[in-house]
Amino acid sequence: MLRMYKKFIPLVLFLFVFTNQGNAQTRNNLIEINKVWDKFYLAFDSLDYKLMAEIHSKSLVRISGGQRITDYETYINNYKIRFKKAKNNQVSNAISLRFFERINNDSLASERGIYELIIDNQENKQSYYGQFHVIFKKEGGFWRILMDYDSNEANTIGEKEYLKAHSINNLNKFIQE
Repeated sequence: MLRMYKKFIPLVLFLFVFTNQGNAQTRNNLIEINKVWDKFYLAFDSLDYKLMAEIHSKSLVRISGGQRITDYETYINNYKIRFKKAKNNQVSNAISLRFFERINNDSLASERGIYELIIDNQENKQSYYGQFHVIFKKEGGFWRILMDYDSNEANTIGEKEYLKAHSINNLNKFIQE
C-alpha cells in the first residue's frame, strides 16, 4: 500500500507546483503592469491618443461612469478628439492612480483603485476623482487593458478616498507570498 502512495507523491507535487505557478502573483507582473500605467500617465501628460491605443486591447470593453459601454475604436477615437481639443485650448491633463486591490497571474490582472484627474486650463485647475476597475490581459507578451470601468459613485469619491488607497509603487502591499 505504501508503494502505491509513493508513486503518486511526485504526481501530486508536480500538480501542486504547476497549478500554483499559474496563479502566482508576482512582483515582476506588477512591475510590467506599472510600465503600462506609465504609458497611460504619459498619454494624459502629452495628450497623445496613440499611446492610449497602444496599451489597450483591440477587444477592449470600456464602461464609462457606470452608464455606457463602448468598444476600442470608439474609446480611442474619443481620446483622439478630447486630446486634440485640449491641445487647441492649451489645457493640460494629468492623471494619478492609487490602488486598493491588485491581483494578477501570468496572463490576467485585476486592478482597482481611485484616480485623480487634474485638468488645468491656465485660468482654473480642477481635480476630478473616481473609482476604477481595470482588467489586463497579456497579449503577445505584452499587458494590455481589456476592460476599463470607472465611476465617481454618485460623487462620493474624493481626495479622502484617493489618499487612503496605496501608491502605485507600493508593490509589497499587493504581493501574495
